[in-house]
Amino acid sequence: MQITGMRWGAKLLEYAGFPTSEILGPQATSGEIQDLIDRWGTILIKPIFSGGIGKKGKAGLIGRASDLKSALRERERLYFAEHQHGDVHAKSEGVTFESAIPAEHEIYVSITDVTKYRAPTLTLTHHGGVDIEELPKDKIARVPFDPFTGLKGFIVSNVLNQLNAPNEIISPLVQNLPKLWTLFHNYGMTTLELNPIRMMPTKGGRLKAVACDFKCAFDTDDPNWKRLDLPHDEGGEDSSKFEKEVNQLRTYQGQSDVFVTNELGTVTSMTFGGGAASFVTELLGDVGTISSDFGGNPPYQKMLEISNIVYKYWLPQSNVLFIIGGKANNTDIYETFRAMADGLRDYFNTNGPKPLYVVIGRGGPNLVRGLAYMKDTLDGLGLPYRIFGYDSSMSGVINYTKAIDQWMQEGGKKAIAQSMGIK
Repeated sequence: MQITGMRWGAKLLEYAGFPTSEILGPQATSGEIQDLIDRWGTILIKPIFSGGIGKKGKAGLIGRASDLKSALRERERLYFAEHQHGDVHAKSEGVTFESAIPAEHEIYVSITDVTKYRAPTLTLTHHGGVDIEELPKDKIARVPFDPFTGLKGFIVSNVLNQLNAPNEIISPLVQNLPKLWTLFHNYGMTTLELNPIRMMPTKGGRLKAVACDFKCAFDTDDPNWKRLDLPHDEGGEDSSKFEKEVNQLRTYQGQSDVFVTNELGTVTSMTFGGGAASFVTELLGDVGTISSDFGGNPPYQKMLEISNIVYKYWLPQSNVLFIIGGKANNTDIYETFRAMADGLRDYFNTNGPKPLYVVIGRGGPNLVRGLAYMKDTLDGLGLPYRIFGYDSSMSGVINYTKAIDQWMQEGGKKAIAQSMGIK
């Protein structure tokens, strides 16, 4: 689940005591809007999109007004605005009115769980307000830190000094950025991003760090996010039927994280492990249908139900069923493979045979037993397959899968259909 924008972001930041711009919601009256303009001079009008969707500024979807007439005109323009970013399409559900914060300096900061470091990582730059991908490496820092001690002020100070940040911004950020760890750590977040934090001058001449935009994502298997009193449908209304159906299977044991990446894709990957999921999603690109993580030792019945849902939605259009993960520590390969194999057999019994190529790359407890069960099932269904061990290069396995998908499109699918007796 994701939250973007200051409508809910400001409320969440209040839990940590982090200063924010002043926000009015979509029900604000003309008098309240005029009062906000009187006190701040200029206000920003932003559309509210459920869930997470970016690049609104570049799409011209942020209005600016210094008088009530302009503010109401921008409200009318943006109230039901539609926005397309990548594969995500969203329609606005109203607007917020936000005070425009005067500042010379803009800060980008994020805290994210990073599998590369196996630790939370602080990303920080004093060149915020832009896409950080556009910044040269010497202007942005990424620093992992110990989750047991948390994000301390000296870490922030060291990073800013490393970046040669102006002295006047260091003290306010050292005082405030550690507050974000409290929010991130205590409420089950996997990502927390502020871009920008604007450094507003105060009457005493010091700068004040003010959050002006917000984004976060939650691990919905962690119940701590429920303590935030967010609306139950916040971040979820744009989920597809497939995502909602899988999400209903969330339990204390086993992951069930899915996201549709391309509704027209031809490779369906059932992935185990967060790092593997990110890698597979990136390398498959547009040919992949979904991004998934089904690790965490799911029991047989849960994995069978997940398999049934995945097959129902994606096998009709798929050339390749891709089952991939690293070497598991605790996931029982036999139980998960037995569930996926039984689900595949049930799908064929219900819907009839289908030309499909299966690629498998996996390792872990009961691997041989699990692969043997899967092999017997695939042989019984007459499906071609290729199995890779855990010591195989994951990038090589992914590239092999893409090559098989291309072969299927160029005649392989027809050849498999003939061998299976499908007219």
